Amino acid sequence: MNVSWIFSFFLLIQNTYGTDSLMITANGQPVTTVNRSDYSMAHIGLPIIDPEKYNLLLEKLDRLVYKEPRDAYIDKKGNILPEKVGYQLYKKAFLEKFYSYFFNNGPSYLEIPLLAVYPRVDSEVLADISSKRIGRYITSFNAQNKTRSNNIRLAVEAINNSVIFPGESFSFNQVVGKRTEKKGYLRAPVIIRGELSQDIGGGICQVSSTLFNAVDNAGLQIIQRFSHSREVPYIPKGRDATVSWYGPDFVFKNKYNQPILIQAKTLGNKLIIKIFSSDVIEYKPKVIPNP
Repeated sequence: MNVSWIFSFFLLIQNTYGTDSLMITANGQPVTTVNRSDYSMAHIGLPIIDPEKYNLLLEKLDRLVYKEPRDAYIDKKGNILPEKVGYQLYKKAFLEKFYSYFFNNGPSYLEIPLLAVYPRVDSEVLADISSKRIGRYITSFNAQNKTRSNNIRLAVEAINNSVIFPGESFSFNQVVGKRTEKKGYLRAPVIIRGELSQDIGGGICQVSSTLFNAVDNAGLQIIQRFSHSREVPYIPKGRDATVSWYGPDFVFKNKYNQPILIQAKTLGNKLIIKIFSSDVIEYKPKVIPNP
């Protein structure tokens, strides 16, 4: 955008609001104009910033400029796609500039300062922890059951590429989130109090159960796991992990000194979950029954 146009616009704003106004810009483009009087508190004749109004301004500007970071991840072809840095309002730098304007008659325009928000997982880390498989489990499902297959696929996509650092815990409910129609989950068979019923998200317990066995195979620490109230056909007896948004969760902890990576996918009627880590990891795998 032409810089001269911006300041011509600023002069127009000044003529409208007076020289007491402050133009706030993002990427050189005007986003709002504020007045000193709008953010002042009357207190024995001294200028004081109204904290409530100032905080509302910060929230507005942060929503405007915020860009979420993205972790590096492995695509369906096995390629590592690089991470992306995010941005948020740099509140400390903004406060200094706003103070200069408010108390010292500083510049009448302010470019929103940004603070980089770095992703948790970059390409280098991901390449390192995708080199050694330490756990795996495979189950089968009826691919002709479209609603159940749909729910399995959505839950698999949610946990795929999850990285758990040393000492961190993984919560299935937290990572997958609430199963809703808005997210694409459909009504499918579920077990409630020992009886078959229909509910949104039916079938995802096969994902949590397959994940439990892959995690257990890798020798990771199981924090929370509950079995169904009746046997399920896709997993050996006692090897399932039921989950419900308002009920049971499946939680495990990475007790090793290296990060671990979850790779999950469906292939035909197979649900495949593998656990990876670095070549230097010292781990104790566990023998578990086949499905």
